[in-house]
Amino acid sequence: MSLPFFYEPTIQVTNHPFVLSESTSKHCVQVLRMRTGDLINLTDGTGNLFSAKIISADKQKSVATIEKISFTEEPTKKISLGISLLKNADRLEWLFEKVTEIGIAEIFPLICKRTEQQRFKTERMQQILVSAMLQSQQCWLPILHPPTEINKLIDQGNNQQKIIAHCEAQQKTALKEIPASDDCLILIGPEGDFTPEEIALALQHQYIPVSLGNTRLRTETAGLVSITVLAYR
Repeated sequence: MSLPFFYEPTIQVTNHPFVLSESTSKHCVQVLRMRTGDLINLTDGTGNLFSAKIISADKQKSVATIEKISFTEEPTKKISLGISLLKNADRLEWLFEKVTEIGIAEIFPLICKRTEQQRFKTERMQQILVSAMLQSQQCWLPILHPPTEINKLIDQGNNQQKIIAHCEAQQKTALKEIPASDDCLILIGPEGDFTPEEIALALQHQYIPVSLGNTRLRTETAGLVSITVLAYR
């Protein structure tokens, strides 16, 4: 059975005892009923994995010592997703959870011309990414950017491969036929799709227009389908 997995962003490579955060301490002691001498895994979300032993079990300030340290190299394939905010935040939360499990590198919440909802609970979304990283036992936490206007991201994007999925009746290539890249950004619009002006701007900046299939997908479905195709090709 694998050891419990926790996120501690301030942990350092040291031989000194480390005081666990209150949330980790509470989960260890109250939920998992862990005691002094029990082993846990900790990660800082930047590739480091710390195997630790609890030396003081307290529901607010447990203390652990580091027994072993290992490092996981950052994935060579970097996939980034720019996706419109949604009126139903639950659907966006679901998507963020799933793409984190798959191994996404960066997420850009987008504000587009047709975006209906512009409120974004950053802390809530960040916690969802952390939970998904721990559930899938990864050591790299995706970078969550603040909501960005679509035009600004298009102007600033410097990825090796830039893709935009839209529903306009224009010449497009099936996403699965696009050559694989180690550094890819894909844009997914709101339920009403990108505007013709947004699509035109992306094409001017060398974004590749793609199709995700013959059916019209919800925004969160399009996001999951596209990241799955890009991750496993």
